[in-house]
Amino acid sequence: MSTGRLLLVRHGETEWSKTGRHTGRSDIPLTTAGEQRAESLRPRLADLQPSLILCSPLQRAQRTAQLAGLWPVETDDDLLEWDYGAWEGRTTADIRAELGDADWTVWQGPIPPGDTGGEQPEDVAIRAQRVLRRCAPILHDGGVCALVAHGHVLRILTATWLGLPARDGRLWVLDAGAFSTLGFERTQHAILTWNC
Repeated sequence: MSTGRLLLVRHGETEWSKTGRHTGRSDIPLTTAGEQRAESLRPRLADLQPSLILCSPLQRAQRTAQLAGLWPVETDDDLLEWDYGAWEGRTTADIRAELGDADWTVWQGPIPPGDTGGEQPEDVAIRAQRVLRRCAPILHDGGVCALVAHGHVLRILTATWLGLPARDGRLWVLDAGAFSTLGFERTQHAILTWNC
């Protein structure tokens, strides 16, 4: 039975997350409330002592890691947020109005390329698999890996951990400034805590 754990930390609030805008590769800073929320994680995470801390290179994740006491970090481009392509910076309501589809969600795809190329959920899952492979030896030895990143990439990483399709990341809500823990029940991959 493995006691290894994956600590997932979503960055704190930004102006775009507060207003529901899809924030992929845009490098948006934390709001004051986002910084306070990130700092409030510090006492709750203090005893974990991760063997490896990986962080998205975007400033909202980097700042969250610092304030939460998960520092220094190793930057990992595989933890960048989902590249939303043409949907970057737009709200679900706005996209639904444009498409004339009241039920549209980003999880349905396909993601139109826009200026950045865009990614489909399965593309994000490939990046998540690489992160999980990096963490595997530490988890096998009973250690903790901390991942500081973004809502959708962490939700897809969770689906990947559980052996589910990337699009099943839609089943979990992950708030800005929240943390979750993945691990094992005996040998089965499991969610230990979620959206704390």
